[in-house]
Amino acid sequence: MIEKSVKEIKEIADSLEESEYLQFIEDIKGDERKSVQKIAISMAKKLDKIRAEEERLKKINIYENEGYEKGYVYIAGVDEAGRGPLAGPVVAAVAVMKKDCRIKGINDSKKLSEEKRNELFDIIKQEAVDFGIGIVGNEEIDEYNILNATYMAMKKAINCLKKSPDYILADAVTIPGIDMDQKAIIKGDSKSVSIAAASILAKVTRDSIMYQYDEIYPEYGFAKHKGYGTSEHYKAIEEYGITPIHRKSFLKNIIED
Repeated sequence: MIEKSVKEIKEIADSLEESEYLQFIEDIKGDERKSVQKIAISMAKKLDKIRAEEERLKKINIYENEGYEKGYVYIAGVDEAGRGPLAGPVVAAVAVMKKDCRIKGINDSKKLSEEKRNELFDIIKQEAVDFGIGIVGNEEIDEYNILNATYMAMKKAINCLKKSPDYILADAVTIPGIDMDQKAIIKGDSKSVSIAAASILAKVTRDSIMYQYDEIYPEYGFAKHKGYGTSEHYKAIEEYGITPIHRKSFLKNIIED
């Protein structure tokens, strides 16, 4: 490598596959040029991140693998988006992922940028063995309360699957009224690949719905806050009143006033 210029070495480094990093670092580490050493250090840091991500992906398959060891075959992760907002639906999703699924970057949807969520949304739909999405609107939320509406959305999502799961992993809840074995996992969306996948499907779907509502009610800023109770949202409600998509049960004080 010593006969090559720093520019040439940088171009080679940028073109390498991840599997080639370690050997390339070995090849250039004896080069005393400071610029080349910086390239080696940068690549070593990238390699550390790659290994850390690989280890994380192993860990978030633990609950699924425990299920397989117990004899379960069709394992589904369930999560929701939109329990807290003042407007719009609650959306639940279910995902059945391949065994030992390794999708880089998959994580709790709240820990990801919108761009990354959208990217993973498409990948998950392609890579999933099966998935389903359930939507329950604001009127049903007002009628049945948000917790029951969330369970309704989860059941709708499960009913969309081509095959009923024999084991469900859910984020911190046990879904009532379903004849399936379940495991509730606290912060499951960052500990289970199936729940993480479901959280992304639910979040991106709900955000898309709120973008559509933003076009109908542009003065409320739904594209920005997605219906959550921001100061901007409360100001819009005070100025313009509530819309047909607002959850009246969440706004009793304002309505009564």
